[in-house]
Amino acid sequence: MPDSRETTRSLLITGCSSGIGHAAAHGLAARGWRVFATARAEADVARLKEEGLEALPLDLADSASIEAAVEEVRQRTGGRLTALFNNGAYGQPGAVEDLSRAVLREQLETNLLGTHELTTRVLPMMRAQGHGRIVQNSSVLGFAALPYRGAYVCSKFALEGLTDTLRQELAGSGIHVSLIQPGPITSRFRENAYRAFQAHIDTAHSAHADTYRKVEARLASQDGKAPFTLGPEAVVEKLIHALESRRPRPRYAVTLPTQLFAALKRVLSTRGMDRVLLRSTRDERE
Repeated sequence: MPDSRETTRSLLITGCSSGIGHAAAHGLAARGWRVFATARAEADVARLKEEGLEALPLDLADSASIEAAVEEVRQRTGGRLTALFNNGAYGQPGAVEDLSRAVLREQLETNLLGTHELTTRVLPMMRAQGHGRIVQNSSVLGFAALPYRGAYVCSKFALEGLTDTLRQELAGSGIHVSLIQPGPITSRFRENAYRAFQAHIDTAHSAHADTYRKVEARLASQDGKAPFTLGPEAVVEKLIHALESRRPRPRYAVTLPTQLFAALKRVLSTRGMDRVLLRSTRDERE
């Protein structure tokens, strides 16, 4: 096991069972970082250990789990942590009017509140050492809303606002805060979203029942990818810059849709942007 000297760069990552988190854990470990790869399920933690990673259980919806993981990292590193990559999240599809308070709360517990709690628990270590990096994995849906993704959009819009505020409050502390905004990335995101859709949306009694048949077909499909989809390595490339650059950027856009929507949002009216966003998802509804 690597030692806990100051020269050892250490990184805690959430959501490492697959996709971006899994690629990030292996990619940063290969660059010499001491990576603490976390996942909710014990089976995934065991698999990550078999892959040679230093893995821990961490459930962002459970405060006790967050506290235990941070304390374990503190013990293993002697109270030092160089960086945190808040990657863990999931998507809850469904029209806004079909989202119960409980379902929306569940989305926010993982994607926003758990991420916030984890961040506040590692900040004292970073403040004590006088430096650190916090990288939040947001989304193109953190600034551009799309229909039938309201719960996820809500969580990512809120994460971006909270992160901007945190970055300002930490100015001059030696702790840098960055957002990564991926568009379509190869992962199990659609598979997990389909399970959440089936579990929480009453399609039969919804005003959106006809559209839901299209939504469900898209989520259930295992064929093909969304246009301009990139592999998770595209996110890891931006993460490396955010962690290792002397001057990390506040935001990193990943994939063409993210770059395009960001540019359009700067020049279009709200109605004009709505037309673009609705047109981009028209095949999901018609």
